[in-house]
Amino acid sequence: MIPNSRTQSLLLNIAHAFDHLALLIFATAVGAIATDFGFSRWEDLMPYSVGAFVMFGLGALPAGKLGDSWGRRPMMLVFFFGLGASALLVALTQSAWQLAGALTLLGVFSSIYHPVGIPMLVQGAKRPGATIGINGLAGNLGIAAAALLTGLLVQAIGWRAAFAVPGLVCIGIGVVFARVVPVESEPPSRRPRADVVALPPGQLMRVLMVMTVASATAGLLFNLTTNGNGQLLAERLDGLVNDPATLGALLAAVYALASLAQVVVGRLLDQVPLKRLQMTIVLAQAPLLVAAALAQGWWHYAALLGVMILIFGAIPFTDAVIVRYVDDSMRSRVAGLRLTLSLSFSSLAVWALGPVVKASGFEALLMGMAGISVLTALAVSALPGEARQRSDPAAAQATL
Repeated sequence: MIPNSRTQSLLLNIAHAFDHLALLIFATAVGAIATDFGFSRWEDLMPYSVGAFVMFGLGALPAGKLGDSWGRRPMMLVFFFGLGASALLVALTQSAWQLAGALTLLGVFSSIYHPVGIPMLVQGAKRPGATIGINGLAGNLGIAAAALLTGLLVQAIGWRAAFAVPGLVCIGIGVVFARVVPVESEPPSRRPRADVVALPPGQLMRVLMVMTVASATAGLLFNLTTNGNGQLLAERLDGLVNDPATLGALLAAVYALASLAQVVVGRLLDQVPLKRLQMTIVLAQAPLLVAAALAQGWWHYAALLGVMILIFGAIPFTDAVIVRYVDDSMRSRVAGLRLTLSLSFSSLAVWALGPVVKASGFEALLMGMAGISVLTALAVSALPGEARQRSDPAAAQATL
């Protein structure tokens, strides 16, 4: 097994940031792109980005298989260079359909990170919950950077630079990764089995099915917020803040603060029963979503911050389940299958976002999201309880 050096961990966390940054540049720049391409409303351009999110889910399955059978290091190199090149391609598009094709290609390469990068990061980790939490922080800082950097670049240079600059940087990081991360001696599928919490096949299938459903519904909330918050904030702060760069900075602040929740949750996952912790976070989402639906101005901004803290705080749970119950030799394949099922479903949010807001407004959308959070809680309630805390790995057994 490759030692998980600090440099390798740092680069893998940076990769997570770039993965989310690249996917959400469009959501922040959609107003400027719509104007450039002759659309009268930003909502009409949103469906053209759905291919990126569909492939973000569908591509995870082959990416995970290749990560286990070919190697995680070579797949991460494909990620860096492919993501950077496709971002440059988006910057060169001249029509909505060209944009849709380039964004779909970007989604293909972005699908590599989660089933490959996260298993590579946690292999051999002594405290996987904390490692996942820090990695989640990095990913969400990428979301914050998308809001801030895109707003600044759109205002200063134009929307094409918002894709080109991160694309070039991503390729540069790929060069560094190739130079400093050692070649794997063998692919994960050929490595000796490591210690995990053993469950009978039927019980393990139940846990993974529940977490896939919960991941899909949580993914709907994540996609609806991260893709819609830019326009939502512009609407609710209209008359108070209208400058794109300032709106981007305000949204980046929300994401940056909310990202800290993943560090806290990650540490708690090593100590607190998973089901109890996840239920607490998910049940708190609905009332805050209702508050955000009804509030205006700075009260809405405060409610949105609370919403994003809870949505981001729910992200680490699925990866924690996979690390706890699935051997490293097949984690990329299991993660890829789970991501394909859940993310393909949650990508519908990106397709529906523009038409729903155009027809019913953000208030109805946020109320619907409160209902989705309740469905997530129902799914999580089917998880087994845990007899003991994760801090004693040998004794951490699920009770059904």
